Amino acid sequence: MGIHYTYGANKNAKLMEKKAKREKKLADKRAKKQVKATTIKVEDDKTIPLDQVITLDHLTNPDKK
Repeated sequence: MGIHYTYGANKNAKLMEKKAKREKKLADKRAKKQVKATTIKVEDDKTIPLDQVITLDHLTNPDKK
């Protein structure tokens, strides 16, 4: 057994430390997610319009638009 008379005195301090640590972790996670969302690159649209017929040339030569 040990002396546990300081548990009640330190309880609020421990809870505040845990809450601060949790909030910091969530803030870091949000910041990382926001940075990742802003750095997503939009690629060129290489789809074939619906009014064109898909030919073998479209499939074999992807550089041609």
